[in-house]
Amino acid sequence: MFKWKEDFSVNIQSIDKQHQEIFKIGNFLFEIVSLDDGVDRYDEIVEALNRLMDYAEYHFQYEEELMKTNAYPKLEEHKKQHDLFIEKIKSIDEIDIDEGQEVIGMDLLTFVANWIENHILRVDMEYKDFLNSRGVY
Repeated sequence: MFKWKEDFSVNIQSIDKQHQEIFKIGNFLFEIVSLDDGVDRYDEIVEALNRLMDYAEYHFQYEEELMKTNAYPKLEEHKKQHDLFIEKIKSIDEIDIDEGQEVIGMDLLTFVANWIENHILRVDMEYKDFLNSRGVY
């Protein structure tokens, strides 16, 4: 479902690799949600959620530090979006996952897809030229 294309590139190798990892986590989640075999997928959904949380925290910290080091003027704005992402992930209760695996899995999948479309393709692209002009590739 999540396929990396050059359109997603911010022309910064380390961040592109990190974004590709988010695509991998999204694909892992898609595989889980797509299975229609009646098997309990609680553990896999929680694993995907934890991987997403851990990786997002790592990625956001890296990205924000890069912006801070290079005096990116929209850092605070950008950080607020990262904080909202983390809040959303933290708001997903494991009891809810257990009781509504299919719904929660689809909601999480939709959330990741929207994040890729609205954050990576729009908001992250705003710093691309700025950081590239500072020699960050």
